[in-house]
Amino acid sequence: MLYDGAIKFGNVAILAMENKDPAKAHENIVKVEKIIQNFRDTLDRKYAVSQEFENVYVYLLRRCHEANVAKDPEIMEEVLKHLRSMRDNWKEVMKKVAGDKSNPVAQARVAGGQGNLGAYKRTGT
Repeated sequence: MLYDGAIKFGNVAILAMENKDPAKAHENIVKVEKIIQNFRDTLDRKYAVSQEFENVYVYLLRRCHEANVAKDPEIMEEVLKHLRSMRDNWKEVMKKVAGDKSNPVAQARVAGGQGNLGAYKRTGT
C-alpha cells in the first residue's frame, strides 16, 4: 500500500534529520511528497468527498515542504500521524467492502481490480 511506503520514507527522513544528514532527509521527504502527489493525481473527482481529500493532500504537501526546508522532525511526524490515520481508515473500508457479499463489483476491486470481476461472475462466489 502506498501509505505504508510514504510512512516508511517519512520515518527514514526523521531519522536522517536527527542524525544531521540533510541530503538523506531531503531525498526521503521528496519520496513522501511524490506519493502524496500521486494520491492527488488519482482522485476520482466525480465524488464530492474528493475535494476534502484534495484539501488534506495539499496541506500534507505544504507541511512536507516546511519540514524539508526547516529539517524539522516534528513537522514530519505530524505528516506521518495523518498518513497513518488515513491508511488505517482505508484498511477498515477495505475490510468492510471485502465482507459485503451483496456487492461483487466492489469485492472484485478490493481483490485486485476489475479483471477479477469476470472470475467472480464465472464462479458465482
